Amino acid sequence: MVIRENYLSKIRPFIGKDIIKVLTGVRRGGKSVLLQQIRDEISSPNTIFLNFEDLGNQHLCEYKAFHDYVCGKIGNSKERFHLFFDEIQEVEGWEKAINSLRVKFSADIYITGSNSRLLSGELATYIAGRYVSFVVYPFSFREFKTVSVDYTFDEYIQYGGMPFLSSVDFEPAISKNYLQDVFNSVMLKDIVKRNNIRDVDLLERIISYALANVGKSFSATSISKFFKAEKRTVAPETILNYLKWCEEAYLLYRLKSQDINGKKMLKVNEKYYVVDHGLREAVVGANLKNTEIILENIVGLELLRRGYKVCVGRVGEKEIDFVGEKDGDKLYLQVCYLLNEESTIEREFGSLLDVKDNFPKFVLYKESSFNGNFEGIPAVRIEDWLMGNT
Repeated sequence: MVIRENYLSKIRPFIGKDIIKVLTGVRRGGKSVLLQQIRDEISSPNTIFLNFEDLGNQHLCEYKAFHDYVCGKIGNSKERFHLFFDEIQEVEGWEKAINSLRVKFSADIYITGSNSRLLSGELATYIAGRYVSFVVYPFSFREFKTVSVDYTFDEYIQYGGMPFLSSVDFEPAISKNYLQDVFNSVMLKDIVKRNNIRDVDLLERIISYALANVGKSFSATSISKFFKAEKRTVAPETILNYLKWCEEAYLLYRLKSQDINGKKMLKVNEKYYVVDHGLREAVVGANLKNTEIILENIVGLELLRRGYKVCVGRVGEKEIDFVGEKDGDKLYLQVCYLLNEESTIEREFGSLLDVKDNFPKFVLYKESSFNGNFEGIPAVRIEDWLMGNT
């Protein structure tokens, strides 16, 4: 088991505090195991742990039954209890029960969910200011290397970072079948069921389009035109809704575009990235044949994993793959597969040279005959950057 210290270190200051800890993220991305790791650290006999995807708990998937069950377990005890509730969104009206338990008992509460709306209307209405949230992502390359030093970067490019893959030793056929199952589960449980989508075929087509075009600028209008060419009429508004629901299920991440010198967000050139590129392999395939865009997806998600607010940069007509901002500092990254030809070197470094500030700038590459830096901007192997060696 990989101890996810990068998350535990952020959660520890809130253990035992009268504030609800909310772990969100894509289904099967590691939330349940992290919840168990928190429980193991606390190591208290006064613990209640419920997974609401367990059919044995189906009778508790209504807020009053859930509430009464927990109250019965705690009884009249005045001791502090630690409450762990996994995939809480399966409980109808869960927020009423959680709020009541928070008020009624001296409870240390942890919940997980697979939809970002947990942190909007549903949760905020009842416990505004009483929760702290953490987004949990699938394994980084560095985390997978702690599981197996033999896990190669090319394997990571193809199959991604879903934690369960380490349990099957990354065997190709099993890995791809598992990733397909994860995708179907996210789509059906967290997108179709939650949003009452009737046209599942359309949803699949929109997701497939987005996955095939990760890291490329496209709009709802361009997708609508694509469908029109296939003799199918779909309104851009419908496409936007479907993409939004994919974002809420943590399947897709939308990065806005920013005019670096003008310091303003742009309404064009937005890009979508998938939470785990292994899911793209399961749906679209050919990750290794599309290494360039997969590398970009890997770097973009790694920035999010490291806590950066991320956007796509624009400097005049030039584009910077990623601009990360955290605690008032910025980081500029260009990503490429081959850094060999002079024209590629000039293009990748040129965009960064046009940014007139002193924040760190890097060109990340997979393969290169170029060493050192270009006018003070370092070129770094992506593997080294992912492992934290720079």
